[in-house]
Amino acid sequence: MRALVLASGGVDSTTCLGLAIEKYGRENVTALSVFYGQKHKKEIEASDKIAAYYGVEHLNLNLEKIFEYSDCSLLAHSGREIPQEAYDEQLKKTEGKPVSTYVPFRNGLFLSCAASIALSRGCEVIYYGAHSDDAAGNAYPDCSDAFHQAMGQAIYLGSGNQLRIEAPFVTWTKADVVKKGLELKVPYELTWSCYEGGEKPCGKCATCIDRAKAFEANGAADPALAVK
Repeated sequence: MRALVLASGGVDSTTCLGLAIEKYGRENVTALSVFYGQKHKKEIEASDKIAAYYGVEHLNLNLEKIFEYSDCSLLAHSGREIPQEAYDEQLKKTEGKPVSTYVPFRNGLFLSCAASIALSRGCEVIYYGAHSDDAAGNAYPDCSDAFHQAMGQAIYLGSGNQLRIEAPFVTWTKADVVKKGLELKVPYELTWSCYEGGEKPCGKCATCIDRAKAFEANGAADPALAVK
């Protein structure tokens, strides 16, 4: 069996990649990275390093054009500032809507594109790293278990029952993901999670805050912060 893994260069997708490699072997795993007009390319650079570390096939896809009408604060053309607070604080101000760093239907688009590529490459399963901390409170609705189930059915039916999707962490916390990654000896020193594109993680954006809490919950130092 062959697997395709959505690879963003962060903790969750890299742990997913490690899990898929453990299950199927690196020769049967393809990593797919997507550029969608981010303010920086740290994620893509991290994905390149991680794919090289594991020795897996690495494909790149450019979906920047699709998001040109979005004012998501993660996108290069947006003038909005990236919030420097946790998701739960942001959600108090959104009136039930997703947070400003939510890229419109991103996972839906990524998975749809990945399905076409996976079928063309002879893959039978797509892995992606959605987890419950991102879905909680509607911060990222396309990370929820309900979304996963619906998208999974659509892709399975639309592929003629040839392809399924797996989100192994969809009911897990980020701390659970890090725990599994530490067991798998995932190269977290190569990953990049920060929404900003500085030389070092900002430590203030929501994803930096969540990442720090996840490592702290496991009594582990974040190796990415130790890299010179």
